[in-house]
Amino acid sequence: MRTFRQHTKTLQPSWPFTGRRDELALVREALSTTRDGIVVTGPAGHGKTRLLTEAVRGADHTRVTGTPEARGLPFAAFAHLLPDTVSLHDAVRLLRSVRLLVVDDAHLLDEASAALVHQLAAHGRTRLLVAAVDEVPAPGAVARLWTGELLPRLALAPLPREDTARLLAAAGLEPLTAGRLHRVCRGDLRLLRDLVGALAADGRLTPVEGTDARAWRGPLPVTPAVRERLAPLLARSAPGERATLERLAFAEPLPLPMAGLDLGVLEHLEADGLIEVDDRGAVTLAHPLHGPALRATTGRLRARGLAPGADAYGAALDAERRTLVERIERLDVRPVPTPVGEWLVAEGMPLPPGYAAVRARYARLRGEVRDAAAWAREGLRRSPDDPGCRFELQCAQGRSDEAVGTRGRAAGTGGDEVHVLYEAVRLGVPEPAAGRLPAGSVLARHAEALAHGDGTALDQAAEALQERGLLLFAAEAHAQAVRAHRDPRAARRSRTRALALAGRCQGARTPALAGLTLDELTSRQRQIVTLAAAGLSNREIAERLTLSVRTVGNHLYGAYTRLGTGDREALPRLVEQRVAGPA
Repeated sequence: MRTFRQHTKTLQPSWPFTGRRDELALVREALSTTRDGIVVTGPAGHGKTRLLTEAVRGADHTRVTGTPEARGLPFAAFAHLLPDTVSLHDAVRLLRSVRLLVVDDAHLLDEASAALVHQLAAHGRTRLLVAAVDEVPAPGAVARLWTGELLPRLALAPLPREDTARLLAAAGLEPLTAGRLHRVCRGDLRLLRDLVGALAADGRLTPVEGTDARAWRGPLPVTPAVRERLAPLLARSAPGERATLERLAFAEPLPLPMAGLDLGVLEHLEADGLIEVDDRGAVTLAHPLHGPALRATTGRLRARGLAPGADAYGAALDAERRTLVERIERLDVRPVPTPVGEWLVAEGMPLPPGYAAVRARYARLRGEVRDAAAWAREGLRRSPDDPGCRFELQCAQGRSDEAVGTRGRAAGTGGDEVHVLYEAVRLGVPEPAAGRLPAGSVLARHAEALAHGDGTALDQAAEALQERGLLLFAAEAHAQAVRAHRDPRAARRSRTRALALAGRCQGARTPALAGLTLDELTSRQRQIVTLAAAGLSNREIAERLTLSVRTVGNHLYGAYTRLGTGDREALPRLVEQRVAGPA
């Protein structure tokens, strides 16, 4: 039987804690004996509660939570810790023995509870971890925790796209669905859970052929959470506002020219943050959730009158393709807006294979190999034998031998001499590329640095590759620098950079990265690291290898020093890269 741990706020299955390593380190540092705690703020649904829960896992602590229903009752949040009638002075005295206090939803505390939290912070004996939404006013005593510099403040940013993708991949969702959910939710993890649950319950997650993943195509499910976030739009009562919002929703992914809309209506909507107007007078909805939600809640007859034909997007899609091709030719694959292609996929409409192949290659050059495979599959849905999409799918899946056979027929995918020459550089063989790569290009600089065995120059080439968005190539150049450096400290820095970049490349496996992390460990260190990566505790490892717990700890400390990391959670990925070998 499969069981789930219930989230305390949503009563939905709890997902694994993902990302937030730097933020988690900051919060845990605040728990040290020399610190008084920290306040974590951010919009609702950004994961503040989950971060604090992870930070205090395994530690003795007391938790209180603010609730809107009890804001009129004194000391309501502390009712389980204090007698019915108590003064602020006595409450501080009674809680003196609490060494670690977690205060969730502090913006909802009643005034007495807020004052008590403030006094505990000022008293200095209780370490506090406080979470508060920064979009609504908080009690003055709570706000003064950070404005009065009693505690440091961590403003929690939205979960990055790559961490969201990793979270949703663990839930079995394919990359394009993960990207769509990330855009629509814009960091709201509660909404993310709500939508995934609704899609699964309604049977709207369909299997992706050739994979174990599932995809979402078609309309947005209108859940209670979606309606709650759509309420500011549905409540617009001024003449013309609702009609303007619906016109903008059905124009997506293209903007509407301001000239065809009522200026007075636009001014009101812009003032309320519901629309955005660019320098060219193009108008769009401000939040990516609003368009899909409005389209899903509009009646069929009105939707039919507002919806443009499928051919309306052809010119814009061609423009996106030309932009991607130009950027590929310039070896600059930093992110660019591609709303039309993403919208066509989201709506389940056929994607031209020429666009799909270029989009797949753009993603592959960025190191986003799972995204590349997904884009190639979208093109193959319409044209199962398209050579460009087949080539990109084989490359993304690491089936290099098959891809070589397809390369000559893959028009528009860039399978030219430069690509072949640079492949040799990536494999660690720069001689065939000597003098034959574009002069002065970042690829030529990489090849030259490798030929001279110059670790510093390889790191510099990697930085230039990263700046252009070529993250996988940058990771490989840093990995090659590890072996070229004579200074162990420089080698460790290169390894750390290579691992950080490789972690952003969606599990890409290449010869340059294979075995990178464990090469310099002793056989005993590799043995212990492998067991630790499998989830064994130091005591369990000691019992299995007939060692003392202290010896195991010493070996792990030495391994961490050589690997350039002190994070036990990173060990599974390091070991996986060792055993996976070339792609």
